[in-house]
Amino acid sequence: MNEERYVRESRTFKASHVLPPDTNNHNTLFGGRLMAHIDDVAALSAMKHAREPVVTASTDSVDFLQPVKVDNEVSLEAFVTWTHNTSMEVFVKIVAEDLRTGERAVCATSFLTFVAIGPDGKPTQVPKVIPETEEEQFLHQGAPERAEARKARRFRNKQLADLLGTRRPWESPTQKPGPIVGPLS
Repeated sequence: MNEERYVRESRTFKASHVLPPDTNNHNTLFGGRLMAHIDDVAALSAMKHAREPVVTASTDSVDFLQPVKVDNEVSLEAFVTWTHNTSMEVFVKIVAEDLRTGERAVCATSFLTFVAIGPDGKPTQVPKVIPETEEEQFLHQGAPERAEARKARRFRNKQLADLLGTRRPWESPTQKPGPIVGPLS
């Protein structure tokens, strides 16, 4: 695939009003709620770039920089920063705005990786991405280093998963998990 797309073609925006059910006991937005918004807007951005369905391969980071309070608007901006064969790195910038004062602050940033899925259900090639602005070029230039760090982390995590296994804490190391018999109480 020799196709290319500009970063701007994948830009996706989402905004939400932070209400009391979205918050914790500090009256700030639940981190998990923000992470769901991040994954949603990033997936839309990746789909715009690939023009195929996508799956989340990793969330590299979510850095919470400032709290998001009740009655703030939280705005997310996502765009594809880099591609590699079937995968895309997506950057998400999250801005909180105090709706009474108009004060705005970057409250979080995030990097995620998505893989495009073709009609056969397997990963499929994605277009290369062309950065234009200073911000896009900055993020694009740092992407290969982040990709290498992801690859190393994934390798270590696979080793850890193999070491941990699926044994339940109460099973001895030599005991194999058996079938569940009867109703669970």
